[in-house]
Amino acid sequence: MAEAAAGTQTKTHGFIRGLGLLDSTMIVAGSMIGSGIFIVSGEIAQRVGSPGWLLVVWIVTGVLTVVGALSYGELAAMMPKAGGQYVYLREAFSPMWGFLYGWTLFLVIQTGTIAAVAVGFARYLGVLVPSIGEDKYLIAPIHLFSNYAVSLSTAQLVGVLLIVLLTFMNTRGLKLGKLVQNTFTTAKLAALFGLIVLGIVVGSLKTGAGVANFSNLWTVRGSLIDNGGLTALTAFGLFVGICVSQTGSLFSADAWNNITFTAGEVKDPKRNIPLSLAFGTGIVITLYLLANVAYLTTLPFEKIQGAGRVATDTMNVIFSGRGAIVMAVAIMISSFGCNNGLILAGARAYSAMARDGLFFKSSGQLNDKHVPAWGLVIQGIWAALLVLPRTIKTDAAGHITYGNLYGNLLDYVISAALIFYILTIAGIIVLRQKRPDAERPYKAFGYPVVPILYIIGAAVILAVLFIYQTATTWPGLIIVITGIPVYFIWKRLGTAMGDEDSISEAAAKAEGEY
Repeated sequence: MAEAAAGTQTKTHGFIRGLGLLDSTMIVAGSMIGSGIFIVSGEIAQRVGSPGWLLVVWIVTGVLTVVGALSYGELAAMMPKAGGQYVYLREAFSPMWGFLYGWTLFLVIQTGTIAAVAVGFARYLGVLVPSIGEDKYLIAPIHLFSNYAVSLSTAQLVGVLLIVLLTFMNTRGLKLGKLVQNTFTTAKLAALFGLIVLGIVVGSLKTGAGVANFSNLWTVRGSLIDNGGLTALTAFGLFVGICVSQTGSLFSADAWNNITFTAGEVKDPKRNIPLSLAFGTGIVITLYLLANVAYLTTLPFEKIQGAGRVATDTMNVIFSGRGAIVMAVAIMISSFGCNNGLILAGARAYSAMARDGLFFKSSGQLNDKHVPAWGLVIQGIWAALLVLPRTIKTDAAGHITYGNLYGNLLDYVISAALIFYILTIAGIIVLRQKRPDAERPYKAFGYPVVPILYIIGAAVILAVLFIYQTATTWPGLIIVITGIPVYFIWKRLGTAMGDEDSISEAAAKAEGEY
């Protein structure tokens, strides 16, 4: 990866505005759809206990996601610069708030998700190639502390190689990155649509699950997960269950904001970024809700509750036991495209931080392909390192099982991500006061009522998480806080370079650089 970063600046400088509306929408949708929608509904069903409330969880997620995206459109049109959400928080509040977001993004949110999606790709490749697995070790777990180890399994190796491959491909320029993104996002949208159609049409013919589930929509039943001492059998326990379930559903629908990081490369960004946010989130959330309808049409609710891989179980019904192979291929396509979008976009945020003197200076410099190659490399190295650590659990009988550190980190940062979403939406209100005369080609939908309702709704979910999911929320806040001393160190030692300009595709082509 390092060799690809060694390009030097050429006659034309700046990001290339090569992303049209379709490309931008593919980044939004492709970054959102990973493997979560194919997996997390089983756990959500255990938390809320009925088909109707399962759908409500996804509706709440959809409302928060689409409203958030429509609100971000105002900031994106107002400040169409590389860095996106980092820039919005910097301008609305202070450079420190922007840095804390960027720090958490680099430390865990973006890189941890890249690591998780890469190993997820490897797990499903293992369905097709049995020699690939998290328990098939090239280097057996080496215990470092009582609860942590490092290892290198064949699945971990595949995950690392995927990160290396996609990082290298993205250092070769925007044209290749967007080609990969458009191709794999189109394929995964088709696969998800196919799952929905087959689940609703074929599943309803093969089983009577849909009639049973939808005629008994709201009755709480089956095995229930304890939500901080409460279950869905009580009204308040159900409310807590809906809020806690957002950790899975919101994570599955997250990363839609990645398009804002690439604002310096979007054609007519004041128009195309708001539209791509609306189109991308609207399409994905609609498909997510319909996917859950397909699960409920095909599988008895109690089976959904016990399903670790609910989409695979659904396809097993449709393809008579061959669903695991069908879903493995679909999820591999989805994971590959998702990781490409995450890798492409994340480096643009670190580039903006570096231009402000708040990250490694090399991350703010573009190579001969007009991309922040060293930012991509640094991101790739850290994401690959996050693949290696393992968590250790020992049961009463002394049997040891190994988990993945990035899994814990991602649990921690859902609450942190919500904090930054709330702050960014609040930034719309703050900037309306601080910069009343600024050009706003697009204004937030339903302002100020809709943004305020978003802030209230997200804050309620956040409060419930901090009260009833303390083990996975307070550590996330600690991760954010660790950025405070780092900010002051970088502020003292870093050198600002100013914003990076953008050039047109035509200018880049004239120099033979695109």
